Amino acid sequence: MAFHSEEEQIEDYLFKIVLIGDSAVGKSTLLARFARDEFYPNSKSTIGVEFQSQKMEINGKEVKAQIWDTAGQERFRGVTSAYYRGAVGALLVYDVSRRQTFDSIGRWLNELQTHSDMNVVTILVGNKFDLKDSREVTTTEGKDLAEAQGPFFIETSALDLSNVSVAFQTVVGEIYNILSCKVMQSQELKQKDPGWMGNGKTVVLQGDENQEADGKAKKAGCCSS
Repeated sequence: MAFHSEEEQIEDYLFKIVLIGDSAVGKSTLLARFARDEFYPNSKSTIGVEFQSQKMEINGKEVKAQIWDTAGQERFRGVTSAYYRGAVGALLVYDVSRRQTFDSIGRWLNELQTHSDMNVVTILVGNKFDLKDSREVTTTEGKDLAEAQGPFFIETSALDLSNVSVAFQTVVGEIYNILSCKVMQSQELKQKDPGWMGNGKTVVLQGDENQEADGKAKKAGCCSS
């Protein structure tokens, strides 16, 4: 297989992103806001799996993300688990006004790790933070969980659009950065050994012990020594 240039690799690559979390935490409304700038306060729970393709610009490049909205109901978990495979990014969503959805995060994270083919760039999303009077999960609790588990962290509101685009862009941007580093590493190997062939568009996302979560995306570069 011929090795692709960095520009071809990035523009041709399709990033699979999954939205996971309990039912009615706002996964579908987040996707509708991000992809179509629509908001339906009385939207019905997703049944099975739906997906939306969205083009994004990262560092001046056009990246296509295929975002999968997975049903949160327990009876569909056996169906949707198959759709984790091949995902390189995930938004792990809870409702800040419903503590039980926050308590479920560990279970969802375990399921993601169990059914994914590779390490997945993950962001913990505390949705509906516009419901200030009925908040049951503090921002500090969200940050602390993110620091303990490793994903990025952000709070969003599909109602008023707060941080919705940032959440998706953080995940896609981090995947882009990892892919870009791997392309550069592959090019270096090819220069050192002209007979070496790249592995096409396969991306294996390695973990990074230097990742921090404080509400902003902080992570050491994947090419740093």
